[in-house]
Amino acid sequence: MPVTTNVFEPEVQHMVLQTVFRGVEHPLCTPNAPIHQYRGIKYASVPARFRQSKVFASYPPLVDASKYGPICPQVKNMSSFEEALFGLNEDDIPEQALKQNEFECLNLNITCPGGLTSQSRLPVMVWVHGGDDRGHGSNWVYDGGALVGKSILLGKPVILVTFNFRLGLFGFAAGPQLREEGQESVGNYALRDQRTLLEWLHCYIADFGGDPGNITLFGESSGAFDIVCHLLSTSNETRPLFHRAIVQSAVFEYNVPDVAAAGCQLSRLMSTMHLSTISQLRAIDADQLIKFGRSVRVVDDGVFLRHDWKDFLSPEDAHKNHHHNLNLTVPKALSALRSHSHTPKPIGSASSSSTPGLRSSVFQPLLIGDCASDSMLWSTPISYWTSAAAVRRIKAVCQSLFKTNTLFHTYDISSYTPDEEIAEHILELVNDARIAWPTDCFAQNSRREGGGVWRYVFDQEGPWNCIPHHAADLMYLFDNVPLPESSTRSIAGSSMQDSFSEADMFPESFAFEDDDEDIKYSPIVRDDDAMSSDDDGWGIPSVASWSYSRVRDTMQEQWISFAYGEAPFSEDKVFVFGPEGETGERSESIFEGRRRRTLWKKAFEPLGMQVVHKMGVELSRGPPLRS
Repeated sequence: MPVTTNVFEPEVQHMVLQTVFRGVEHPLCTPNAPIHQYRGIKYASVPARFRQSKVFASYPPLVDASKYGPICPQVKNMSSFEEALFGLNEDDIPEQALKQNEFECLNLNITCPGGLTSQSRLPVMVWVHGGDDRGHGSNWVYDGGALVGKSILLGKPVILVTFNFRLGLFGFAAGPQLREEGQESVGNYALRDQRTLLEWLHCYIADFGGDPGNITLFGESSGAFDIVCHLLSTSNETRPLFHRAIVQSAVFEYNVPDVAAAGCQLSRLMSTMHLSTISQLRAIDADQLIKFGRSVRVVDDGVFLRHDWKDFLSPEDAHKNHHHNLNLTVPKALSALRSHSHTPKPIGSASSSSTPGLRSSVFQPLLIGDCASDSMLWSTPISYWTSAAAVRRIKAVCQSLFKTNTLFHTYDISSYTPDEEIAEHILELVNDARIAWPTDCFAQNSRREGGGVWRYVFDQEGPWNCIPHHAADLMYLFDNVPLPESSTRSIAGSSMQDSFSEADMFPESFAFEDDDEDIKYSPIVRDDDAMSSDDDGWGIPSVASWSYSRVRDTMQEQWISFAYGEAPFSEDKVFVFGPEGETGERSESIFEGRRRRTLWKKAFEPLGMQVVHKMGVELSRGPPLRS
């Protein structure tokens, strides 16, 4: 039976794997809330480049789990996209010099309460990181110490797992060239790495004190869309390996290439590198492939995703009849497995069995939302658009004068818009096209299919940039980011040493006033408690400490409760985070003010998701470079 033995070097005696994992006490560990961490545990092996990973289960008698493992090869000495969005200076970012290894990057980190046994059966929360072709699950931003510590204080202890998977070309290269080598499917290696991780957890997390029958996936940005892909996968229809999902600001992908289209892209890449065979591509040094991974992502290989997956990302009117037919043609395998499923918890299918049973609805329970200014992720390339260039690009994509004029009117875009103002309007359009509208479509479609769906909006300002930018919610959820002076944490024992610096500039922010659910925009009014000042007396806007603490505590409590199978709030309501520390349930009419749901119906639905997504992607990349 696994027992945590040493105070300074906690150990798990894993009976199934016949090994001992020796980890570390987390810096936030206290006598009342012991927190242990096991780092860099290999969960899968990679037989070769562009091959599917396999569960790893052969360990030496003693495994040193005190250090983080290698990460997938990526551009070095570059901050993560979260760090860039947070507005931190280099001095505020802890140094992490992790090795990069394409074949040894499939490793995980487990943060858990101390003193667990195989009988503890705690809920397991699995974080799927974002970042496209860069980032890793061992990033200090995602450290699970604070969240696990909060779960202990709430009396609802959880185990948090972060992990690494292949990225960019290593994780998503595809083409007939690869299929001809006898692979059942090609591409989506990263998605399959993630599923392999879930396989490992189902086999081995119990001896760490976790419940393999109660796993919650949660993630953000591209990681959140990966979770959407798992929800829409063929494997999830027949053998689901997780029991509920939290999707945070997913960067949706609709115009996904098939294998043939991905193969053309791969052939162009090989031509650029003067390579003629896949064997040559496999042999080339990983460092030479890093720069080609930015535009490579999910592929529709006809195997991983359900045949109807796009229907769930489209507005309701685009596929009314399909949903009716889908309910009449549930696969026989689903019915057979459901007959053996265990009694579900209040909102999920989590059971105490290591073999997951299927829920009675199409999807696992889903908690989903977005940030008000997610498009800040692309603010730099968008800033290069001129009004004339943007109008030409939008017209070229839409191919309809009438539909384009409706779009221009909705977002106040024209050739006469001053160039210094056009970026603000494009940011709103891109925000809706790439994240807000697809999020709403997916949530509504999931709800119509019978799954429990809880919607939230995150409009709370980031502590540094004072706008609800992409990934601002992570600062509150994980509680690891150093804060400005006026936003110092209200609880002791932060895992990060506070360090402060001035920002050169903060973009203008907007808050929302809720008056009997009549929502209107108004500039944020900052009081003295929400201002820090430099030696010259200039006030620098920040987030008040009470505001930070309230949003952090509420968000952590709801995420943890959801992992326990509890309804985080009323399903027919929307939960708001911010602005200025506001939290609570609101009616769905709030979408008319905080999001542009009515306008999407007028401007987006006539164009369709395919055109809207294409337009959003092209605008977010900025104008074409001139030679």
